[in-house]
Amino acid sequence: MGLTNAPLDGLAEPSRLRFMTLKARVRAGRLVVDEPTDLPEGTELELLPLDPGDWLDDADRAALHDALRQSDGDLEAGRLVSAEDVLRELRSP
Repeated sequence: MGLTNAPLDGLAEPSRLRFMTLKARVRAGRLVVDEPTDLPEGTELELLPLDPGDWLDDADRAALHDALRQSDGDLEAGRLVSAEDVLRELRSP
């Protein structure tokens, strides 16, 4: 998928930025990005750490673990849906 400049009020089109990966390093307490880009001048980016963790609070983590335990029960009982079936359903009009 090729990228093209598509300014939107001086900013790059949001959908275009979802597919970009830029590397930055910390030097003297500042983020330094040294990657070629064709983004328009003034484009603002949000940088996230490469391994940011899960950002779950205790309640969300407990809910996740409950859902995982329930899914183990579904697996043991044979209540499964194949990925092919899920994708076919998602792609159907």
